[in-house]
Amino acid sequence: MKKIKLYHGSENIIKVPQYHFGNPKNDYGYGFYCTENIELAKEWGCTEEKDGFANEYQLNLEGLSVLNLSDKKYNILNWLTILLENRIFELTSDISTAAKQYLLQNFAIPYRKFDIIRGYRADDSYFAFAKAFLNNTISIQKLNQAMYLGKLGEQVVLKSKKAFSQITFISSSLADRNFYYPKKKLRDSDARNTFIKMHSESELTYLNELFVMDILRGGIKNGDTRIPEILFK
Repeated sequence: MKKIKLYHGSENIIKVPQYHFGNPKNDYGYGFYCTENIELAKEWGCTEEKDGFANEYQLNLEGLSVLNLSDKKYNILNWLTILLENRIFELTSDISTAAKQYLLQNFAIPYRKFDIIRGYRADDSYFAFAKAFLNNTISIQKLNQAMYLGKLGEQVVLKSKKAFSQITFISSSLADRNFYYPKKKLRDSDARNTFIKMHSESELTYLNELFVMDILRGGIKNGDTRIPEILFK
């Protein structure tokens, strides 16, 4: 029987996670968003004004189906398409609107049927990368690299009633906002600096890279070898 330890960052101590509760506009829709890294949970749990908590749980994976978006069978566009289904993107050009429609038609995966989802966590700052890709101003290679270099961390999300029935609260630990909020801000700042650096690079670096317009014009589909694998360690 495989069990894993998870942490959920919150302003509150949560002993009994509630199914289908919270913000439906999170990365993967409704779910209980956790990490296997207690330090990340503490960053996610506090705000500038208020301390938070890292709630610790044990999850029994027996009988649960797991979608691992870091698996080589998936790519960065599968991940982005799930975000497009759930998060709010302000699409301000014809290219970005067409790109969203094309991705939803060709790169969507049936993520809702899984009990658990593993994948990148998209902090708000990273929407600058996703929007830039959709607007054809950075390549898919740069998008992939940005998500990796930004060290967003991998999240484990409980999606089904069955998954919620197999998680057990262990304890909670305080996340001091004076220590963890600056760490959160630094992570965000690093992401924005990465974005600025990418835009300042010479156009010559993009000659052999794939842009969303190339994907649209070329009719590129899921499984094409030109699409880079998700980078994650």
